Amino acid sequence: MKELLRTTDPTEIAFAQALLSGEDIECFVWDVNMSILEGGIGLFPRRLVVHPDDYARGFRALRDNGLRPVDH
Repeated sequence: MKELLRTTDPTEIAFAQALLSGEDIECFVWDVNMSILEGGIGLFPRRLVVHPDDYARGFRALRDNGLRPVDH
């Protein structure tokens, strides 16, 4: 899996998931439990990951819609 987005904003994660779903790109959110444990103060970011083969398409989809994906 390859990290595509890292953010403490849950609305960005939801928006990114919707965009990727529209592109038929399967994604997973990592670190959800960590962000829940910290009480929602935004200390620990969540990471959105995709299969390496889908990274380039996912990167373009997020970038073209105003998000700032992680550039590897």
